[in-house]
Amino acid sequence: MITFLVSIVVLIAAYFIYGKFVERVFNPIESRKTPAYANADGVDYVPMNKHKNALIQLLNIAGTGPIFGPIMGALFGPVAFLWIVLGAIFAGATHDYLTGMISIRNRGAHIPELAGKFLGAFSRHIVNIFALLLLLLVGTVFVTTPASLLSILVNGKVALWVIIAVIFVYYFLSTILPIDKIIGRLYPYFGAVLLLGTIGVGVALLFSDYKIPELSLENMHPDNLPIFPILFFTITCGALSGFHATQSPIISRTVQKESQGRYVFYGMMIAEAVIAMIWAAAAMSLLDGQTLSEFIKTGTPSSVVNEVSMTLLGAVGGTIAVLGAIVLPITSGDTAFRAARSIIADYLKIDQSKMVKRLLIAVPLFIVSAMLTQIDFNLLWRYFSWANQATAAIALWIATMYLFIKGKNYIISLVPALFITYMVFVYILNQKIGFNLDLNVSYIIGIVLTAILAVLFFIKAKHNKRDKIETDIPVE
Repeated sequence: MITFLVSIVVLIAAYFIYGKFVERVFNPIESRKTPAYANADGVDYVPMNKHKNALIQLLNIAGTGPIFGPIMGALFGPVAFLWIVLGAIFAGATHDYLTGMISIRNRGAHIPELAGKFLGAFSRHIVNIFALLLLLLVGTVFVTTPASLLSILVNGKVALWVIIAVIFVYYFLSTILPIDKIIGRLYPYFGAVLLLGTIGVGVALLFSDYKIPELSLENMHPDNLPIFPILFFTITCGALSGFHATQSPIISRTVQKESQGRYVFYGMMIAEAVIAMIWAAAAMSLLDGQTLSEFIKTGTPSSVVNEVSMTLLGAVGGTIAVLGAIVLPITSGDTAFRAARSIIADYLKIDQSKMVKRLLIAVPLFIVSAMLTQIDFNLLWRYFSWANQATAAIALWIATMYLFIKGKNYIISLVPALFITYMVFVYILNQKIGFNLDLNVSYIIGIVLTAILAVLFFIKAKHNKRDKIETDIPVE
């Protein structure tokens, strides 16, 4: 329990200490007009207060990641706590803050556009493909996972396909309607359910007879999967997630002042890490590694969520906790499709002020996603995990380039960029979905590839600084 409590305290303290340091490095300008006002269109660019933006950001970025990821990460044992805490503070929250703020300085640009500007035109096309692949996978996974949870909750009394259809309808409306019409109005209620459920699980766990394990560096995974790199692709949204780089620009278009960025972007990543800690601790405490593994294999992590919630909180409280777990993927799935629509619109320069043009992009997206629901969840999750962390690496390299050109302390993004880039290379080299090479060989090749990429990056960075690339788009 000491490890758990200390971890929560460290996460909260980091918001006020390291978060403030990152903010000073970026240097927000209070008087600078944000895209919410400079590009107001009543659809995507709509000023909203910081508390509403923060809640939407939290629900957007969280998804099933801070629940399903930590549950599967719990198989490794308490070493997972280290990645959640250190990853969130030095990588995830820094990633989210810099992505959101750089987007604000560039008219709410999404990551493909930022990649094109800071890493080169070719990068824009590659990142566009990556981002759309990631968002489609996220949208699809976040249809099937809440549907499976709801199916468990109603004891199968409603057909799974009916639940999936209802979720798809909600996603579709959230994708095409102005952001303040559905998302802005429903999220406060969704947030209340999430907080009640998560806090309930955390408090019940602390006062239960179940023992939260203390920190250990031992690999406890029942299948003996390697911590490096698998853990960093199992726990993503609770520590570092490229999906967030697709979501932060949505809120960068609604933020009223740059000074609100630390609360909205850095702060909400810390909040997500706290959620991840609670669910990782609950899974480790209530279920031993073998039992947990069997639950996941037979029913996906949804069955673990249901088991933990009902055991700790009983029927009524457990139902609220499960509903909170359902809220997370639903409130990320809707904005995943919304971000995909926006990215395609920006890429093809299709104005989104008219409904018919929004439908032109949205309808094909949902057709493709409906087809993807027929693919096995575990396979989708593996591809999602790799695409997710590859996107995080790209976003961190963009942030490093931005800070380098402006002559600021780029180390804060360079270190996590190097680390996750190395993990991305090792994972795809070693895993069956990639090149299926020996793990030790993958470690060596990964170092070489990461070093080459870093050299190429700094060559590009020096050219950009020499050519005085415009980092911030002027506003009136």
